[in-house]
Amino acid sequence: MELIRILHIVETIGSGGVERRRLLLCKNLDPTKFEQKILCTHAYGDFINEFDALGIEVISVGKMKSPFHLNRHLKVQQMIKKYKPHIVHGAVFEGVTLAAINGFLCGVPIILIEETSAPIKRSWKANLLMRCFSFLSDKVIAVSPATLHYLRSTLKVSEKKSLLINNGVANPIYFDAHQKAALKLKLKIQPTDFVIGSVGRMHDDHVKRFSDGIRIAAILKKQGLPVKFLLVGGGRQLSYYKELAKELAVDDIVLFTDYQNNVQPYYEIMDLFMLLSSTESFGLVLAEAMLHKLPVIATDVGGIPYIIEDGKQGYIIKEYNLNAIAHLIIELYGDSVLRSEFGSAGFLKATQKYSEKSYSSDVANLYLSLMKNLG
Repeated sequence: MELIRILHIVETIGSGGVERRRLLLCKNLDPTKFEQKILCTHAYGDFINEFDALGIEVISVGKMKSPFHLNRHLKVQQMIKKYKPHIVHGAVFEGVTLAAINGFLCGVPIILIEETSAPIKRSWKANLLMRCFSFLSDKVIAVSPATLHYLRSTLKVSEKKSLLINNGVANPIYFDAHQKAALKLKLKIQPTDFVIGSVGRMHDDHVKRFSDGIRIAAILKKQGLPVKFLLVGGGRQLSYYKELAKELAVDDIVLFTDYQNNVQPYYEIMDLFMLLSSTESFGLVLAEAMLHKLPVIATDVGGIPYIIEDGKQGYIIKEYNLNAIAHLIIELYGDSVLRSEFGSAGFLKATQKYSEKSYSSDVANLYLSLMKNLG
């Protein structure tokens, strides 16, 4: 029986959620049914080694200067003609562009594009392009209910063509007390410290708002709470955050890890997870935190309210106020029973809806159903 050849086309293989989802598919799709390759504009970091260990080829064509960078499109067409995929699956705007245009021009049987954001500031030109790419595609995948709403209301993608496949996250790895104590010692976290954590790429503070987390740490320090604010991630804003921590005199309680390919150990030493983003299509780190049984405080934006139900897995911030957020943290600090209840509820929901098994199964079933329809 001929294997179904899948060509994943994405923008960057680096450190983000899209790459992590592709890695889940490469790990979990049945190799007796599917063959997979990755095509990207550029690749860096440890993910390359992880794909290589799975026997998955990662091919870089170079960064795109515009959606219609002719040389990049020609390289993608060469790859498609050589590999002859049954399905191209594009994700992120650049990946969607390359998949839709070149999949159509090369006559690939099935073209899938995946909207990985819930854009609130995308220009009308970019929306028009996305609508055209949707027209060229067989199915358009949304990673969250908020994204699905964008596809259907703004881009006018039909209900028949658009569908929801919730993001999935890797199964958690748990650590024993000795391992946790060793990591806390390394980070100079005291056994009595209450650890508030956040995870993400530090590229755009307007989006992730890690600076507000640092300001909240300053409020909590003035209140006398024994807190540590653990920021896991790296990026061009890292130096700014370190300077801000010094300026607010909280550089003793705000801890930076820089980029970490494996973030799971850090979830294990947190007591509370906080995500203060101004926009999130899904909030992959929320599902990761929930699988580690952490209570969550997060903003009421994008796909977050579909993941976190206010008062069940944590708190949703409906009015953005740093003092009010600090008050919620103080409340949870003083109530270990409530933290445990939130953590247990989050773990149950994440296990049922956002596991790597359910995500990979949903994608595999989509591939198989579309191939079956081809006859």
